[in-house]
Amino acid sequence: MIIVHEWWGLNDYVRAESERFFGALENTTVLALDLYDGNVATEREQAQEFMQGLSEDRATAIVAGALAYAGPEARIGTLGWCFGGGWSLKTSIAAGNNGKACVMYYGMPVKTAAELAPLQAPILGIFATKDGWINEEVIGKFEELTAATKKELTVKWFEAEHAFANPTRDIYKQEAAEEANELSIEFLKKHL
Repeated sequence: MIIVHEWWGLNDYVRAESERFFGALENTTVLALDLYDGNVATEREQAQEFMQGLSEDRATAIVAGALAYAGPEARIGTLGWCFGGGWSLKTSIAAGNNGKACVMYYGMPVKTAAELAPLQAPILGIFATKDGWINEEVIGKFEELTAATKKELTVKWFEAEHAFANPTRDIYKQEAAEEANELSIEFLKKHL
């Protein structure tokens, strides 16, 4: 199981979530990636700076290293939130035939059939109706893309704001977060 952090970086929240998924998924190794090379933001401006300053090549190399570490026989599941939701999808794509499950919480999807083509894993997309960025239009186009490329996508919408599952944020919505977590665990257990 490969977990990718939000735009804040690999902070204590993501470490705790990684431990929680490790406890919930039997016989599963959990790797929490650090795409920011040790940098962790505490302010929005800093998080935006880290995210925008990320080298795609560096992030891709980190993902490739995690997949190599998992080994050629690994059954790969991925999960991430926000920035990490998009990278969860990219990691599952990179996993190719080893990809077995992808969970993306309010992450930006890829936009072309060529990008999506290598994906073998089914996707669970968890999104928020009050998200001004990754909204119903963006996800509607992704649903069209997955249908056109014959990829398996399950979408679940929650009446909430972007990042609603993070209890360290003011917009945390406990009931929605708990339901999303149950769906994620059930989906990962089914496919891993």
